[in-house]
Parts: sequence; structure tokens; C-alpha cells
Amino acid sequence: MKKAKIYIPSKTAMQSGLGKNKKWIIEFYTEDKNINPLMGWETSSNTLSEVKIEFTSKDLAINYAKKNNIQYDLIEPKKRKLVKKSYADNFIK
Repeated sequence: MKKAKIYIPSKTAMQSGLGKNKKWIIEFYTEDKNINPLMGWETSSNTLSEVKIEFTSKDLAINYAKKNNIQYDLIEPKKRKLVKKSYADNFIK
């Protein structure tokens, strides 16, 4: 049976805003990992490990997984604490 994880990807180190973090992704797990003898890279004969499917909501991703008999792990995003700061705080302490 196919197994996948459903999650919202974290932002990269080059991003500071929160604008494009609303998409949910289904990414399949790799079962058979091997080492390529020529280059020494990790390789697999299963091409599902290269597939990432994007959805606009968590419910759509879960429904897709259930409809296609995909066993899934749901990874909920962690909420970020926003600390409001002002420029004057640098000089008050």
C-alpha cells in the first residue's frame, strides 16, 4: 500500500513573509532506498517518491488520499508566535 505524508511546507531561509504558506502537499514516502554505484547518490526504483501534489486545503488533500487508498500521516503546522516590537525597544533597556 502507498504511504504518504500531508503537510504545509516550511518557508525557506530566504523568505521573511507569510504570504505563500497556505498550500498543503502530499508527498510519498520512499520504501526502497539504494546507493547508486556510479555516483554514490541515493536512488530508488519507485518513482512515486518524486511526486508532490499541492492542494489548497487540508480537507482536499485528505479526501484525495482516501479516494485513492493512500495511507497518510497528517503533520499539522506549528503556530508561530509573533512578538510585536518597536524601534524604541532597542533603547529603553
